[in-house]
Amino acid sequence: MTIDPLVPLGVLLVVSLALLVLAGRGLLTATRRSVRVSGWARIAMILLLAVIALRPAIPGTTSAPAASGGLEVYFVVDTTSSMAAEDLGVDIDGRPATRLDLVKSDIDDITTALAGAQFAIVTSDSTALQRVPLTSDVSAVRSATSVLTQEITYYSSGSSISEPVQTVVELLADATEEQPERDRVLFYFGDGEQTVDREPESFAPVQRFISGGGVLAYGGEDGGRMRVFDGYSADDDESAPDYIVDPTTGADAVSRVDTATLETIASDLGVSLTRRDVESSATSVVEGIDVSDLNVSPGAVTAPREFYWILAVPLGALALREALVAWFALRRSAPLSAAGAASRPSSAAGPSGGRRGPGEGRRR
Repeated sequence: MTIDPLVPLGVLLVVSLALLVLAGRGLLTATRRSVRVSGWARIAMILLLAVIALRPAIPGTTSAPAASGGLEVYFVVDTTSSMAAEDLGVDIDGRPATRLDLVKSDIDDITTALAGAQFAIVTSDSTALQRVPLTSDVSAVRSATSVLTQEITYYSSGSSISEPVQTVVELLADATEEQPERDRVLFYFGDGEQTVDREPESFAPVQRFISGGGVLAYGGEDGGRMRVFDGYSADDDESAPDYIVDPTTGADAVSRVDTATLETIASDLGVSLTRRDVESSATSVVEGIDVSDLNVSPGAVTAPREFYWILAVPLGALALREALVAWFALRRSAPLSAAGAASRPSSAAGPSGGRRGPGEGRRR
């Protein structure tokens, strides 16, 4: 605990002792209980005022220093229904793994390999959203990654792989304006499937903001069935099919990786394309990427927590009591003063209450 007196400590002690002596002097000779109670109440008020004037406080805490490098890493993740395709050839928890499962594992590997950088996550399906703003907190990135899901199947109306372009350009432009000296890399995770009837836009506007990164391709040539996702758990809804059905054939729809489209994205970004599978690690895509020197910022210090206001509560109660005692004392003394004034005879009145005449009271 610390103190920060409102006045010099010596002055505060002298004034407090003087007031205590004045308040306690009457207690030595007081015989009435009410007088003693009032005396002790005044002493308590003086002590409370003295403590409040000391301004006791609990010191503020200091957070741990934050370390970050001069590198910003942007993860752009395709979360369309095709990323739920089961064509990896392995099982997780007794069920076939999806493309999105491998994406989550790859993001964890990349964040570990680039420890000290700042990371952001953007997802893209029918809309593009920034899920995680730039942060050097790897645990926050991993937590957000672990809960990534595909879009809700029943709301899906087709999507373009270039949906995130505008969002990413805006994020990078703002970051470049704020920290122009930093390096920025971007990793795109997807299967390249375009499910709307139009050509995708170019990723070329993104290239001028980044110095590297990569496009990671997911899915086999034979493709795989895609799970239904209702926003909760498809397994809990027995009326929903387990897999997305192709309305033209009535059979389970199959998603296939579009390598040519992903190569175009990689060319637009000026980075390389990497085919992903469960037998290799994604850390190869970060080779040659330098986090650069770590910038360590001191931890922030929170303001001290003062608790003088707690003492002000009993002080206010005692002050109110003192005011009430004085008010009642005035009420009791007012009738007595009025009665005394009424009973005193006028000095100019005679024995009969009248005024003396000019000759009255003289002896003949």
